[in-house]
Amino acid sequence: MSFFNKVFASLGIGAAKVDTKLEKSSYHAGETMKGVVEIHGGNVEQHIDEIYLTIHTTYIRESDDKKWTDYATIEQIRITESFTIGPNEEKIIPFELQLPIDTPVTYGNTRVWVATGLDIKNAVDPKDQDYIEVKPNRLTDAVLSALTDLGFYIREVECKEAPHSLRKKYPFVQEFELIPVNGPFRGKLDELEVMFFHHSTSECEIILEVDRRARGLGGFLAEALNLDESLIRLTIQESDVPKLTNNFQEIITRYT
Repeated sequence: MSFFNKVFASLGIGAAKVDTKLEKSSYHAGETMKGVVEIHGGNVEQHIDEIYLTIHTTYIRESDDKKWTDYATIEQIRITESFTIGPNEEKIIPFELQLPIDTPVTYGNTRVWVATGLDIKNAVDPKDQDYIEVKPNRLTDAVLSALTDLGFYIREVECKEAPHSLRKKYPFVQEFELIPVNGPFRGKLDELEVMFFHHSTSECEIILEVDRRARGLGGFLAEALNLDESLIRLTIQESDVPKLTNNFQEIITRYT
């Protein structure tokens, strides 16, 4: 085995390569992802300590009136024990990975991807990444559909750094910003922000931020002091889906 081949492999030249192939590219949050990891041996034998899959997403951080994009880890799993791969050898390792129920949907600028890494001691670790589309699960979709029925339109969706009061498993929260373009709340609200905190596939906590439209001097003063906004917390279950539109209309009307 050439000494120079070993040195080059440690620098990533002629080393093992990894390629992850997912069964499909679009998933609902909470769905099981299936696929295979293909490892292609390089010019020399290499010992691989582990192969890990990591789900990442992007979110916006803000400081000193500046914004920048950061990324967070949603989930990480190890899919193999250590093994050795010979020169030009190929290995195919099947896997299953559940996409967490609280994975953000890929609306707007939000990106979600699966990164595959090979942990090789004293060498550059080969990596591969695959972007996926994440669709809303049933409860999220039902809530957004009910708000659409009430005349709301999704204007912006963004993952933002969460304040400590809202920070749970991740350092961010995904906000859906909607505006009333028709229906009972047009002209009464500036916008409605919705945040989802999933407990399971059948139960979800929701925070609604209702931003009332300013009316007259008192309204403009309230807006200036942020008194025109109300936070509403509620829990949605699977059994609530058929009556969501009526429930939201009653709740939002109280704060309009």
